Amino acid sequence: MNRSEETIFIIDNNKMNFRHRKLIQTFTCVVLLLYSVLVVYQTFYRSVNSADRVDNKNNKVFVKKHVYERTLAQEPSLNDAYGISMSTDSPSATATVKPPTVTLDDVFISVKTTRNYHNSRLPIILKTWFQLAKKQTWLFTDTNDSDFQTRTNGHMINTNCSSSHNRKALCCKMSVEFDTFLNTDKKWFCHFDDDNYVNVPRLVKFLGDYNPREDWYLGKPSIQAPLEIVSKDKRAQKVRFWFATGGAGFCLSRALALKMMPLASDGKFISIGERIRLPDDVTMGYIIEHLLKKQLTVVDLFHSHLEPMKFIRRDLIQDQ
Repeated sequence: MNRSEETIFIIDNNKMNFRHRKLIQTFTCVVLLLYSVLVVYQTFYRSVNSADRVDNKNNKVFVKKHVYERTLAQEPSLNDAYGISMSTDSPSATATVKPPTVTLDDVFISVKTTRNYHNSRLPIILKTWFQLAKKQTWLFTDTNDSDFQTRTNGHMINTNCSSSHNRKALCCKMSVEFDTFLNTDKKWFCHFDDDNYVNVPRLVKFLGDYNPREDWYLGKPSIQAPLEIVSKDKRAQKVRFWFATGGAGFCLSRALALKMMPLASDGKFISIGERIRLPDDVTMGYIIEHLLKKQLTVVDLFHSHLEPMKFIRRDLIQDQ
């Protein structure tokens, strides 16, 4: 090989070595890039999974807390004295601490009546559902009646209100009912008329779905749209509100009743009824929905004489 050929060979060899080095460098860079991408992907994937697990855990905790605070129990039980047991654990409450339950002793049941109906309506009540709630039921009337006072074991209260059916007399009795409840330690105030049949076990079971430490106004309206009146609180204005019909019965939680005290206790309920010129159940709705801004929770299980009973299936009567 002459000198010129040797020089050409060296140059070609150097070019080949340079290309090999470039190829190796390029390959190495590609490998490093892929490795970096893989590391970033794994890090991101782990962080997402971790966040999901934390989020799911928090959601589960929130559900448990919500179930505990929203309800006292799904299936409360009556006292053993009545031979009825309905107590089961709530299927959605998975917390280890069982929430408190509602018992019959937590309920104050008031029945509004009048002397004109003592002999025609009260005997039926005393022979039927009153037997399941003798200690929890109080009859509010407008006269002294020694016979029924004895038969109810002293659970008849003379409100000293008028025996007429005008709005002032009705608000007067409701005012006494409300104040009497406030003077007890009961968790629920449930009002009924003397022509209602109260399904006592079902009522207690129903109230077990609600927390008396929260604001609850439970009942059923008898009109298709909110009542609209002209209110003169500060200035004349139209206000709209729902109210639970007294003839179907309604229940108030103690928390809500305590908020009503400045407006409705010690006879102030009567004053508001006179100001808006409406009867007791409407006045109750006005105070709760309009003044306190607490909504009525409509419960289809309450029924009044304003709806045809024939539309309730017989196999569902026990659930009303």
